[in-house]
Amino acid sequence: MEYLEFELPIKELEEQLDKCQIIGKESDVDVTETCKQIEKKLAETKKEIYKNLTAWQRVQLSRHPNRPYTLDHIRALCGDSFLELHGDRNVKDDKAMIGGLGKIGDQTYMFIGQQKGYNTKTRQYRNFGMSNPEGYRKALRLMKSAEKFGIPVVTLIDTPGAYPGLEAEERGQGEAIARNILEMCRLKVPIITVIIGEGASGGALGIGVGDKVMMLENTWYSVISPESCSSILWRSWEYKEQAAEALKLTAKDMKRMKLVDQIIKEPLGGAHTDREKTFLAVRDAIVSSYEELKNLSPKELVKNRMAKYEEMGVYKD
Repeated sequence: MEYLEFELPIKELEEQLDKCQIIGKESDVDVTETCKQIEKKLAETKKEIYKNLTAWQRVQLSRHPNRPYTLDHIRALCGDSFLELHGDRNVKDDKAMIGGLGKIGDQTYMFIGQQKGYNTKTRQYRNFGMSNPEGYRKALRLMKSAEKFGIPVVTLIDTPGAYPGLEAEERGQGEAIARNILEMCRLKVPIITVIIGEGASGGALGIGVGDKVMMLENTWYSVISPESCSSILWRSWEYKEQAAEALKLTAKDMKRMKLVDQIIKEPLGGAHTDREKTFLAVRDAIVSSYEELKNLSPKELVKNRMAKYEEMGVYKD
């Protein structure tokens, strides 16, 4: 188990509890009462820490190395029914963007999302979850296939941004993302979007236009990462915590500004502390969202989706 900096008090108490339990097993000393006291203090400390998380701490939790990624969610939701599909039929198969068909219960969905790696090798293989233009074109191809066969689309967002490399720009990164946003606005099947980790910039928006947009509790959604914002405004990454607060990027901020529709509650301590509970919460959110959308006609879906995004933002004539 890896601990973040603000979780160190929890680590110390858990280590004390482990030592106390070991002493109880290896000796005749009754440590039951001591263990109960440590457990009580541990529960209170966890509640206090996670109840008062700052924006930057939530950003840290969204990047936790043990946090479930897109494929973890899909496998938990679909089991063996998931069939991954590859390639944009133009350049290549982008490993940072995955997609395919899978079933939740008796309903088939087209799942699309960014995938990060678990270690150095797989992180490089997945390009750290940063898609190239062909990744977005693959996503659009799969969405169009889903539209053709009347299959609802589920997108799972977890990216630090679209890949900013020269070769990506040469192959039309901006155009690919813009094209996806346009086509998703007028897609004639339900689109359910869940932010499961990081939701940064156009990299997230490229698969983020949905009839129902939801965020897990400890995720973030913003035009720029706190570090990049800090480096632009303060010429240093040292002000990332202030940047995170100023960007209003947490799930609560997004819900308050009506930029997302729902917050999916996570287990105490984050999604990685109880994966099964997290998967169940995401599953229930997807199923209930589809129940709301499935009886709408294609015309109604597009009309409502367009109206939803037209109402966002504040402006003066």
